[in-house]
Amino acid sequence: MANTAKFSRQEVLQKATWLFWQRGFHATSTRDLQQATNLRPGSIYAAFGSKSGLFKEVLHFYAQNRNNLLRQCMAQGKTTLDGLRAYFRHILLGHDADAPNELCLLAKAISELAESEEELLGETRALLAAHGAKFRQYVEDAMASGELGEDTDSDLLAQQLQVQMIGLRTFLRATSDRAAVEQMIGKLFDSATTRTES
Repeated sequence: MANTAKFSRQEVLQKATWLFWQRGFHATSTRDLQQATNLRPGSIYAAFGSKSGLFKEVLHFYAQNRNNLLRQCMAQGKTTLDGLRAYFRHILLGHDADAPNELCLLAKAISELAESEEELLGETRALLAAHGAKFRQYVEDAMASGELGEDTDSDLLAQQLQVQMIGLRTFLRATSDRAAVEQMIGKLFDSATTRTES
C-alpha cells in the first residue's frame, strides 16, 4: 500500500508562504520550515523534493490565490475599472495590509534570487508576467466597453498598475497612512477615466 500524506498540503503551503514572505527564500532554513509547518525533514523532502521545490510550489500557491482574488473582485465590480479598484483596495487596505513584507511575494523573490538560480527566478518572473497579462486583459475589456479610450496603451497601463501596486504597498508600510492610500487608489482609476473622457 502506498504511503499517504498525513498532513494538509494546503495548510503547509499557507504556513510556508507566510514564512518565506516574511524571511525570504535564502534566510528561511529547513529547520524554520519544520517548526512553522510541524513537519519532519523527511516529510518535507518526500512531499516537495527540496526547499526549492517547496518554494516553487509556494510561489504557484500564492499566485493562484492572487488570481482567485482578482477574479472575485472583477465578478463583483459593476464595471471593469470598479473591479480593478476593488482589487487594489483589498490588497492594500484589506487583510494584505498586515502582510509580513511590503512587497508581494513574487516581487520579493525576484529581488533576492540570483541570476544563477535561473529555474526559480524564471518561474517567478513568469508568474509575475502572467499576473500582468491579466491586468492587460482587463484593461482591454475596459477599452472594449468604452471605460477607457481606444488609444489606451494596454501594455503600458497594465505595467503601470503593477508598479503602482508595489509602490503603494511600500508607501503604506512606511507611513501607515491608509487615508492617503485610499485617496491615491481613487485618483489612479479616476484619472484613467478622465483621460478617456477628455
